[in-house]
Amino acid sequence: MRVLTAALLMVLVFPAWAQQGTETVEPLTITVGANHAPPYRILEGGERTGLYVEIFEEIADRLGWEVHYREAPFRRVLRMVQQGEVDVMLGPLETEERAELMEFVAPAFPPERRLFFYLNKEHRIERYADLYGRAIGVLEGASYFPRFDDDEGLLKEPAPRYENLMLMLQKGRVDVVIAPELVGLYAVEKLGLDIEVSPFFVPGERSYIAVAKNSPVIQYADDIRAALKLIEMEGIHEDLVLKYLDRAAE
Repeated sequence: MRVLTAALLMVLVFPAWAQQGTETVEPLTITVGANHAPPYRILEGGERTGLYVEIFEEIADRLGWEVHYREAPFRRVLRMVQQGEVDVMLGPLETEERAELMEFVAPAFPPERRLFFYLNKEHRIERYADLYGRAIGVLEGASYFPRFDDDEGLLKEPAPRYENLMLMLQKGRVDVVIAPELVGLYAVEKLGLDIEVSPFFVPGERSYIAVAKNSPVIQYADDIRAALKLIEMEGIHEDLVLKYLDRAAE
């Protein structure tokens, strides 16, 4: 197995090594734009961790990259991609609009259900039709699933963080909050709120490492895919996913 993994990296990632793996060539420095969204991306008080960040750091280590992070609300990160201020995003879902700005290089992160959180029983969501007439808290700029995203009949109230949305729910400013499973449960637990999860949910899609099309990092797309394959073969990717799933189950 060690021989196989070494051979895979040499064959598929050699272009990156050829440019970065000598003493006379500086390592590639990339900027990752990310919103603070525990437990995926924890970028607060100098901390740089979370499931998506740890997976990407494993990839970057194998490519010899130096990584810098710029934390901003999700919608602002999308603008930073457009303006050439960041090279990479961690975890966006692929949409036609975003595909004009980014190449969705590798589906590195596991799919997660979209859950609907509520406080009062009358706002419990049993079926999609129950969403009509409810004020629904959504993350600014986020995509959840096509029917929901495109439904102009729904009343959506945006906020920059999921913690903000849960506090809006507590204060009665929204009736329901939609969130990916892990990040929603994390926010509820962190805030210590007595919030319930509706029985209706939507299956998730895998999210991506996405590279800005206006970034020089785009030429290393194959290298990113190769390094991801390597950490999957080594079992590191699965270990990280299970670590965060176990934390959510505690």
